[in-house]
Amino acid sequence: MTTSSMDLQILRAFILAAREGNVSRAAEKLHLTQPAVSLQLKRFAEETGLVLFTRTPHGLALTADGAAMLPQAERVLAAVGDLQQAARNLQVTVRGALRIGTILDPEFTRLGVFLRELVEAAPQIETELRHGMSGSVLAQVLRGELDVGFHLDPGNPDDAPDAAAPAPLAVRTLTRFSYRVVAPAGWGPQVLGRDWKALAALPWLATPPESAHHRLLERVFGPLGLAPRRVALVDQEASMLDLLKSGVGLSLVRDSIAIRESQAHGLVLADRVRLDCALRFVSLAARRDEPVIASAWDALARAWS
Repeated sequence: MTTSSMDLQILRAFILAAREGNVSRAAEKLHLTQPAVSLQLKRFAEETGLVLFTRTPHGLALTADGAAMLPQAERVLAAVGDLQQAARNLQVTVRGALRIGTILDPEFTRLGVFLRELVEAAPQIETELRHGMSGSVLAQVLRGELDVGFHLDPGNPDDAPDAAAPAPLAVRTLTRFSYRVVAPAGWGPQVLGRDWKALAALPWLATPPESAHHRLLERVFGPLGLAPRRVALVDQEASMLDLLKSGVGLSLVRDSIAIRESQAHGLVLADRVRLDCALRFVSLAARRDEPVIASAWDALARAWS
């Protein structure tokens, strides 16, 4: 007898006949006729070369060989079922590469929680993280160079948390926060009680156009016709904080960090101005329902629930 010659239907007939001890009941459960089941049992006996049943006044009884074969047959049938289920699972498993644009520190964006949720739900997805500035991440998503990304948007502070996204983006607002104007220790007289016009005359740490800092300040100073005095160009938050502590100039700092650094190092927070901002998650709207990207959105929803 070869493995290929073994019909799974024959195995099912043997197992049910052994359990029921009756061909008629086995045929009923298999939705077959009694002669068809009897023929399958005969074929199984011929292929194994064994006497599997004896007839009794009450039906069928397993022989010693039949009793030895029963657990083997059950294991084969169970293994085939496991194999079929594994194949079905693989057919619906989401797989592929996901390019994620990240910004700021991972704790603020809940990046670790997001990735954990994604890996647990879709382990076949391979993730690639690309860290950058908010504006560059958005541009790469729009060009299709990133699949999803985090983005800082000044927006309208009165927008609903999930306001309609500008085409062609799908957007979810994750949290809102404020940027504070922070000055070096000892700069209280120059900063406290001052408005944007007075602050523009002080030395500033500039950031590249792709940064949220740059876009936020342009929205303030542009309409006023002001150009702040820029003394250094900085593209990393850690370097900016170091220059602030060194007394080089003013900068925008996220409110939670600004308060922490003010308490720890005596940095001065401007008390008359602040800028609202939103952390958002984006992808191309046209690709929102692609399986890999949809999995990312689902994981994000769980991470931020």
